[in-house]
Amino acid sequence: MPTRETLTKADLAELRRSALGTADPLGVAADLAEAAEQGRLEDPDDAGDALTLAAEIAEIRARPEAALRYAEQALAAYPSGDDPRAGFARALRARALFRAGGRDDEAMAELTALRPLLSVQPDAPAYVSAALDAGGRSSTAETWLSEAVDTLLSDRATAASGPASTAIDPVVDLGPPDAPGVTFFLLQQRHRVRRNLNLPHDRQDDLADRLETQLVRRAGERRDAGSDLLFWPRAEFDRLLAEHPALTEVYGPDWDAHRGRLETELVRLRGAGQAGLGVFGATVAGLTAFAGRRGGDPADAAVRAGYAAEVSARPSARIAWPPERNDPCWCGSGLKYKKDCLPRSR
Repeated sequence: MPTRETLTKADLAELRRSALGTADPLGVAADLAEAAEQGRLEDPDDAGDALTLAAEIAEIRARPEAALRYAEQALAAYPSGDDPRAGFARALRARALFRAGGRDDEAMAELTALRPLLSVQPDAPAYVSAALDAGGRSSTAETWLSEAVDTLLSDRATAASGPASTAIDPVVDLGPPDAPGVTFFLLQQRHRVRRNLNLPHDRQDDLADRLETQLVRRAGERRDAGSDLLFWPRAEFDRLLAEHPALTEVYGPDWDAHRGRLETELVRLRGAGQAGLGVFGATVAGLTAFAGRRGGDPADAAVRAGYAAEVSARPSARIAWPPERNDPCWCGSGLKYKKDCLPRSR
């Protein structure tokens, strides 16, 4: 994608999906920062988001100095450090400070300031705990997530039943399958951290498992079991069928057929009145890891449904649909939507 031209929101969404798969991800990050600095964003309000993406790319590519620079530029671009969009940039800044060495106190101060967001913003449990993990502070992440869960569940139980309530099962607002509530994200991230720390399964881990099961069931009630809206990028799709040939019947015999099935299903769902549609980027490694945790076969329908529920709970995995006709196609091919997946449903 040419980055010397004005970047639209669709361009940024496409780069968010594809930048790490390009030949020069760090070059993409530098171009994003340059576009923000030179005012080459169609919407100037996107400057913070563009710089945050640059910081994320640099951090993933183990360039802490560049990540720190981009993150600080992103924070300067947002109206204030308290802007809801700035949380991820602040967490990336903390990760870069941890990696830089000798700046752990600054990193912890940044994350401590973000701690109240754990029970407010659905994304916060993931980006705060990931930053703490990067700094070798997974035990702190477990403590923070546990305390946030305890507070949230206690407040909701009190609101539902009064202070004298002694209900064994807490009141949980699960939310819709495609946008679970903050409690779900808190419990899932706590479950992940505790598993990585080899801590024993406790009552809240049981609750996390039960909520995931509920989410899978509710998602199944909303769409056919075979239409999980998982999108496998081309390399992942080829690997998936190489390892699990039986899934040809579920996802199609080739990548063109896979994209065609998804496009057709999305059109059908829109015709049925559903809004806010999208697909969810999947990986073979993610499916395999999920199956391993559940002791199941990746090709099993129940395992795939559970993985689909897990992936759909991650805002970063969602690819909005449909794009504008002349915008890059949602599948990441680089072609315009009208020239690629749009005709596949006809």
